[in-house]
Amino acid sequence: MKFPYEEFDLSGVRTYPLASRKSKANAADFGKPYRADGGMTSLLESFPGILAGADFKAVVAAIRAARVGDRGIIWGFGAHVIKTGLGPILIDLMERGFVSAMATNGAGIIHDFELALSGGTSEDVDEALGPGRFGMAEETGELLNAAINDGVKNGLGLGQAVGHRLREMKPAHEALSVVAAAARLQIPVTVHVAIGTDIIHMHPRASGAALGEGSLRDFRYFVSNVARLKGGVYLNCGSAVVLPEVFLKAVAVARNQGASLDQLTTVNMDFVRLYRAQTNVVARPTAGTTRGYSLIGHHEIMIPLLAAAVISAADGRS
Repeated sequence: MKFPYEEFDLSGVRTYPLASRKSKANAADFGKPYRADGGMTSLLESFPGILAGADFKAVVAAIRAARVGDRGIIWGFGAHVIKTGLGPILIDLMERGFVSAMATNGAGIIHDFELALSGGTSEDVDEALGPGRFGMAEETGELLNAAINDGVKNGLGLGQAVGHRLREMKPAHEALSVVAAAARLQIPVTVHVAIGTDIIHMHPRASGAALGEGSLRDFRYFVSNVARLKGGVYLNCGSAVVLPEVFLKAVAVARNQGASLDQLTTVNMDFVRLYRAQTNVVARPTAGTTRGYSLIGHHEIMIPLLAAAVISAADGRS
């Protein structure tokens, strides 16, 4: 059949009083103008209690509650976090009691190690790849593989091995090293490696046996850490694939063995929202129990902002 041009009669539309409706945006949740004398408290109050503003405040509260309640706080981070200069922020958080354990990928220890040795890291891949120089820094391949090989032979995981070697070496820029600081503070660092993804795997000293054994040992350490996260917080900062996958498996093993992860808060921080991190960190581990959060933004801004917020709350300062 063919329809005619016929205007719909709106005279009988049913309405209701505006005041009776539940609204998702309410004046009580609006941000407040920043006060120059208000410090961090005023900055947080300037965030609306809506969407990402509410999520950021909830993450700050969860980290603060975990620290006050002596619950676990695990920071997982990709290499980008280290090479964009955030090591000093993480070290300060460790020293202030906001870190129970840390996890990273193979590239994370490479950038951390290079920073400790030379005060710089992150080569220009486009420039180095053509002439065959990419990843061929002598000290990185030689010393880091030696640290891994020796440490694993002596029963250590990759994170322990590198941390202990840096403490022994006392390199010129040790103060920049997250891994060395963790060793100094006796905070576990686990390293989760995908063979062939890291520049040190291209060097003759690389040992598949040591990398595999050390990384598997670190996975088991990581499961033990995750199993202690009842009421705690897990943050995944800048790892798109490896750490989200490792975290999900750690959650699975911990729950298989009866560990309670009730009231676990998970947080993914990255400059884009990606499938595995969103699914394996934010959604699946907290389904039906608690809440996961996704904070989108550049690490160079978001991690210092989060650190300042939790430190300010802990110190009771504005």
